[in-house]
Amino acid sequence: MDDETPGTETHGRFLEDFTPGQTFRHWPGRTITETDNIHFSLITMNRHPMHCDAAFAARSEFGKPLVNSGLTLAIVLGMTVDDISLNAIANLGWKDISLTAPVFPNDTIYARSEVLAVRPSKSRPTQGIVTTRTTGFKADGTVFMTFDRSSLIPTRASVVRS
Repeated sequence: MDDETPGTETHGRFLEDFTPGQTFRHWPGRTITETDNIHFSLITMNRHPMHCDAAFAARSEFGKPLVNSGLTLAIVLGMTVDDISLNAIANLGWKDISLTAPVFPNDTIYARSEVLAVRPSKSRPTQGIVTTRTTGFKADGTVFMTFDRSSLIPTRASVVRS
């Protein structure tokens, strides 16, 4: 096959493409709709009325529904894929997930990540572990989430090209 054959292109980053301190501003952002929030909440069986009952939420300290934090985590994580984990073999874990501000329907959210550590795998010589810290923030700059993630990433040389 040649470079013009679909499926033979190389996309994403490999282990040697990451360095500690490197940052990525993930694009595009995402405006979360009321429908997104209700659908996600109901398909994940989270029936908390703060997510799907506007009358209930109106009586809360926020005065309106909150976006389900599972949805914001999923969207922010998804935003990172092109820059961080498109070639990942596995996500090894998330830790220190902090929810620091509410997100409401019609908020537009963005994300950026910083590479914290890069190291070869001790058990897999053609792979390594990249640890990143991702920050989710709203269009007005309010940080609403942070988390650290470790991903198992192959080296460029380990990728078999036909």
